[in-house]
Amino acid sequence: MEKENKSRNREIVTTRIFDAPKEIVFKAWEDPGILMTWWGPDGFTNTFHEFNFKPGGKWSFTMHGPDGRDYPNTNIFREISNCRLIVFDHIEPVHTFRVTAHFVNTGNRTQLSFCMQFESVEEYDRVKPYVIDANEQNFNRLEAALLKMKIRNTNIV
Repeated sequence: MEKENKSRNREIVTTRIFDAPKEIVFKAWEDPGILMTWWGPDGFTNTFHEFNFKPGGKWSFTMHGPDGRDYPNTNIFREISNCRLIVFDHIEPVHTFRVTAHFVNTGNRTQLSFCMQFESVEEYDRVKPYVIDANEQNFNRLEAALLKMKIRNTNIV
């Protein structure tokens, strides 16, 4: 029980129901051309350097902040279960954490749970004040990307 509580003290979970089937929401994650348009908080853009969407695959990119600064990121995909689960480790350079994204059908909509588990309570405490809002902004941007996908009537399923 103590281990479980320690784990919770290092986790930030963001959950939202999107008005799209899980196949479409999952596609917005697995297609780098779509992912780069919505990943990150408001005002950020991305340049992807490598995106190998498979277990053990590397996802390397630079986030360009609205302040003009560049933020390099490296992730390693650990587990991918088509339209159900994505697990990756964010390994550099500033923050180290594991992301687990669960995709669940709720009728013709999708519940997405995005869990960030940090290596230490200290890291969690340091980023929590801004990460919670940043994750909500990220989900807002995903919602906008899904709407664009729907408007384009892209055949992605």
